Amino acid sequence: MGRKRAVGGIEIPRWAWLVPCALVPVVVLNVGVAWLGGTQVSPLSFSFLQTKARALGAYVAHRPACVLDDHPPLEPLIADAERRHGIPTGLLRALIQVESETRVHRISPAGAMGPGQLMPDTAALMRVEDPFDPAPSVDASGRYLAEQLRRFRDVRLAVAAYNAGPGSVNGHVPRNGETEFYVAKVLAAYEHTRPKAPVLAKRPARSEAPAKAAAAKAPPRERRPRP
Repeated sequence: MGRKRAVGGIEIPRWAWLVPCALVPVVVLNVGVAWLGGTQVSPLSFSFLQTKARALGAYVAHRPACVLDDHPPLEPLIADAERRHGIPTGLLRALIQVESETRVHRISPAGAMGPGQLMPDTAALMRVEDPFDPAPSVDASGRYLAEQLRRFRDVRLAVAAYNAGPGSVNGHVPRNGETEFYVAKVLAAYEHTRPKAPVLAKRPARSEAPAKAAAAKAPPRERRPRP
């Protein structure tokens, strides 16, 4: 039988003292992600602990490099990535806006990182060493989105695959309580970021009233007598 320790006259088994000690790393990890990554996550969340730890490690490794050197604006990087990878103008911008609100250092509650919210495995697959470095991160998000567009040939399905993974998209947007709402948000943002169709000015219809009024005011033509 395990040894017990008395607290206030109540005997508590020794193993019960290990529970708070086991919770401390979890709380520290979640608080670090919430504080440094600018996101909302429960301190007692046990979901995605490994990916959150990897994301926090990547953040700590990245942060000293940008303390004295500000990051470049995202807009030109996004526009270049759209042109380079053949993405419809404004689509990648809408996706990044929904993913991170264009925040370079954001970490999601699932451990996704950077402006395009790359998961650690996806970042490694796209050969991105620092997901918080805007230039390679935005380019990788563009490459990954372009792959989904070529694969599915449909904007809705490509955006769904970016969120849930291509294996989850089987001819329709997955209904998993997240992806369907994510797709709707990206498409709504895309309506504002895509180029507006040119509006052709209509020529005013020629009114017959002025012509008739002018004819009425004109002097009558003089009739010549017939010989």
